[in-house]
Amino acid sequence: MSKRILVVGAGFAGMWSALGAVRLLDQVGRTDVEVTLVAPEPTLHVRPRLYEQDPEGMKAPLQEIFQIAGVTFIQGMVERIDVAKQEVCIVGSGEDVSRQHLGYDRLVLATGSRLHCPPIPGLKEHAFSVDQITDASRLQAHIQGLARRPESASRNTVVVAGAGFTGIEIAAELPVRMRAALGSNAAVRVIMVERGADVGPDLGPGPRPVIMQALTDLGVRWKLGSGIAAIDAKGVTLESGERIDSDTVVWTAGARASKLTAQIPADRDHFGRLHVDRNLKVKGLDSVFATGDCAYAATDDDGNYTMMSCQHANNLGRSAGHNVAADLIGVDPIPYSQPKYVTCLALGPWGAVYTEGWDRQVMLVGAEAGALKKQINTEWIYPPASSDRAEILESADPRRIVVA
Repeated sequence: MSKRILVVGAGFAGMWSALGAVRLLDQVGRTDVEVTLVAPEPTLHVRPRLYEQDPEGMKAPLQEIFQIAGVTFIQGMVERIDVAKQEVCIVGSGEDVSRQHLGYDRLVLATGSRLHCPPIPGLKEHAFSVDQITDASRLQAHIQGLARRPESASRNTVVVAGAGFTGIEIAAELPVRMRAALGSNAAVRVIMVERGADVGPDLGPGPRPVIMQALTDLGVRWKLGSGIAAIDAKGVTLESGERIDSDTVVWTAGARASKLTAQIPADRDHFGRLHVDRNLKVKGLDSVFATGDCAYAATDDDGNYTMMSCQHANNLGRSAGHNVAADLIGVDPIPYSQPKYVTCLALGPWGAVYTEGWDRQVMLVGAEAGALKKQINTEWIYPPASSDRAEILESADPRRIVVA
């Protein structure tokens, strides 16, 4: 009787999990194990690029890669996971609302994360985001439509809620994008609002002077120490009581793991990520693995844990795929390890800042770092371009660590 490895999600971690599992099965000559992936569409959404222009183009097709590799693709969304029965309930996507139950011998949960939207008055009704392609497209259409509104300070002002990684990247892009829509001489204001005491609170002090200089040069301002209390159609009210009039509010403040993690009876961190062992198996469960933004995984033996980023998702996926197959067929796993940590933060036309290590030592800045960021965004994080099955599977080797 054949067995099934079921991967849920077609993001970076899900794609590599499926390919990594097929790679090991292929190496040992096992043809009795089916690798199946379930997702709304066979497409990789290149989420790290959604702060850029033209978000509709930030996707890569996966159907051909799956067909060449031998991954069975099922279009739909997993609505429910029954760990005891080892099955999932899948609801069709689009107009197809039919449901089917699908069993598994091993499950890999790779459904990523979503932007966290707390119950702030007006947030859902009036704020934009760059969390998903549809969100980023909606923001772009809004910006392009601002020129049809009467000129005012509110029209020309953007408030970016959150001064973390995503907040900085979109804020650095917005002055140019706003002037492209309103005219090169428009008096554009981009204001970052951060509850913490610093811009880039999670990035640490290492790259902060570079970030502050870049934002200053780009004309981006910031207000620290007070979060947003309410949002309406014409602006925001801060927790301090201050009012900022703005027709455009972009929410970037935080992410949470997929809600499906709540259906797994295991420990989770404060982001909703499942605690996993070094082989990425969910602790306390025999048949469930978690990867990407769904996994709280140690990167090394020094107390560092994965970030919600494609840098970690790519390699978590490769490792999860290999290890879930190894677990099922009884061969040795390759424990996940990614001791090298880097960041490359885009800073709009100014360039970027590239750091190495968990203490984020600055290695490159400006145009040189910007060229590296472009290479990462347009080459390194994309699916294999080859149509050769051996090359595709070789790229899923968990020992092939991609650091960016």
